[in-house]
Amino acid sequence: MQLAIEGTGLRKTFVKKRSIRELVTRPFRAPQRVRALRGVDLAVERGEIFGLLGPNGAGKTTLLKILSCLVLPDEGTARVEGRDVREERLVKPRIGLVNSDERSFYWRLSGRENLRFFAVLYDVPRERREARIEAMLRRVDLVGAADRPFSDYSSGMKQRMAIARALLHDPPILLMDEPTRSLDPASSLALRRFVLEELRGRDGKTILLATHNLKEAETLCDRIAILVRGVVREVGTVDAVRRWGVRDRVFTVEVSQWPNVLGRTYRVLAEDAAEGGRRVRVALSEGQRLDRLLRDVLELGVEIRGCDRVEPDLEEAFARILEAESGDSGETAP
Repeated sequence: MQLAIEGTGLRKTFVKKRSIRELVTRPFRAPQRVRALRGVDLAVERGEIFGLLGPNGAGKTTLLKILSCLVLPDEGTARVEGRDVREERLVKPRIGLVNSDERSFYWRLSGRENLRFFAVLYDVPRERREARIEAMLRRVDLVGAADRPFSDYSSGMKQRMAIARALLHDPPILLMDEPTRSLDPASSLALRRFVLEELRGRDGKTILLATHNLKEAETLCDRIAILVRGVVREVGTVDAVRRWGVRDRVFTVEVSQWPNVLGRTYRVLAEDAAEGGRRVRVALSEGQRLDRLLRDVLELGVEIRGCDRVEPDLEEAFARILEAESGDSGETAP
């Protein structure tokens, strides 16, 4: 089965911008170079929502720019539905880019006029343009505001307009760069629901989502990749990445009391008061069994009121991956 997006050995280096002061005081100093991508491999299947996570400067935006034909890689290959990104004429009709850069719109034009302009750029046939624009305005619930200046739109409306623009030519693949950045919680929730129910559920779009929001990734993504300093450090399902570096199984046990003698055998991560007793978080290492723990508790005459498995947290896994890379160079990427 052909992949929707495929990247192999992608590398990209940028020349770091110099300030006016640096140009005046050190005019002959060699420019600094920043390695944005250092050999990225990526495979996104058709119809999936694939999350790209990483700290600022990890190279997420650079990767999306390569896939959307805005910049070319220095080394490696990137393909969109089997077409090399260097074949811009063949790739651009297959992708829609959704970003939070409001400057890419014309603020003095209305929402409808903006869409007319971009429909021409995207080669939407003349006889279909108005119908397509109207349909996209309905999809993102902006018909009532379509003839207002873009400058009057709220952040949520501007982001919905960015989605309408990306969908004008009905591409099978959407590249979404921080789509909920600067949105309030209600707008973010509505946008996530739209992505799941409409873009993926109804339209069957393939979506590559770059985000800092770990909760967003957990909610939306089938698989995720952690990008750190231009290198993919981990890739897999959300559940698989959550368990990165975790060897112990953790349980929360609610008991009438917690005898200190159990601390000799079992590692207690946290303990606090519960209604009429104690709530204890216990880590079981390899070879230790839950049934043995519960039996040991009961043999000490302690009442067990509840026991739940504590699933690994994506935020904690993300922190572990970053910590493992803390000894690397501090270079950052655009």
